[in-house]
Amino acid sequence: MDLLKECMICPRKCGVNRYEKKGFCGATNQLKLAYYSLHQWEEPCISGRKGSGTIFFSYCSLGCLYCQNQKISLKGYGKVISMKKLKEIMLELQEKGAHNINLVTPTHYVPQIQSVLKKVKNSLLTISVVYNTSSYENVGTIKMLNGLIDIYLADLKYYDDSLAKKYSKCENYFEIATMAIDEMYRQVGSCEFGKDGLLKKGLIVRVLVLPGHIHDAKEIIHYLYHTYHDDIYISIMNQYTPVTSTSYDHLNRKLTEEEYDEVINYALTIGVKNAFIQEGDTAKESFIPDFDTSVLKKKN
Repeated sequence: MDLLKECMICPRKCGVNRYEKKGFCGATNQLKLAYYSLHQWEEPCISGRKGSGTIFFSYCSLGCLYCQNQKISLKGYGKVISMKKLKEIMLELQEKGAHNINLVTPTHYVPQIQSVLKKVKNSLLTISVVYNTSSYENVGTIKMLNGLIDIYLADLKYYDDSLAKKYSKCENYFEIATMAIDEMYRQVGSCEFGKDGLLKKGLIVRVLVLPGHIHDAKEIIHYLYHTYHDDIYISIMNQYTPVTSTSYDHLNRKLTEEEYDEVINYALTIGVKNAFIQEGDTAKESFIPDFDTSVLKKKN
């Protein structure tokens, strides 16, 4: 069954034939990439010393008005490539020493990704595969990846669904995302690290603390810790970067140190041990990749 002919891959369930028209995300039946590289700015156990082999896919099933990668997520910047080229990119990154293959915003291309990974996983491709997602996912789509993904790097963006509706144009985000994260955890289980300190298998859930919404971040952390305890890692992020002006004043500024410290102190108070935190001024444009399709200009 060709899932792209009546696309229900993400919770939008547009039902469009992607060979003929576009749904909410903007993707067609063809793979489109913005960039790939060895990336140093993921969690330490992902980036390690040599870098994570990140592959940035164009378009997104969310519509976050504060997205720092709007150039590719909303505007669709990128270059169409073949599935053969995607396989070659994965193997090229492995050859360059990547600790893992990191699929960034891949939801709308899961059928193609599944097909490629089935051909190379554990044979030609021997490093871990990371699925880097907003968690706005159908459980059925995540099930398609069972046995192909080693590490889920998942956002949990909102506890309050009214915020999801205002900022990301989606309904029932928390319910949908937590069901998807449950399936991710079912597949990979507790975190497993190698002797080199790199994560080999497991689940990291990212919590991006939004300015003015520290209560929502606390609710998310409370949910995650009391659901999974120390079996997962929670990455509490202060890198919110206002890249465009919005009608919400609090989103037009960076997170304050006081706001971030309050969230970290809350996590410590409730007993969170397995967590990543960010120090210093991480809310810089230097943390936003300079997307360049020139790396894709080889024959695809």
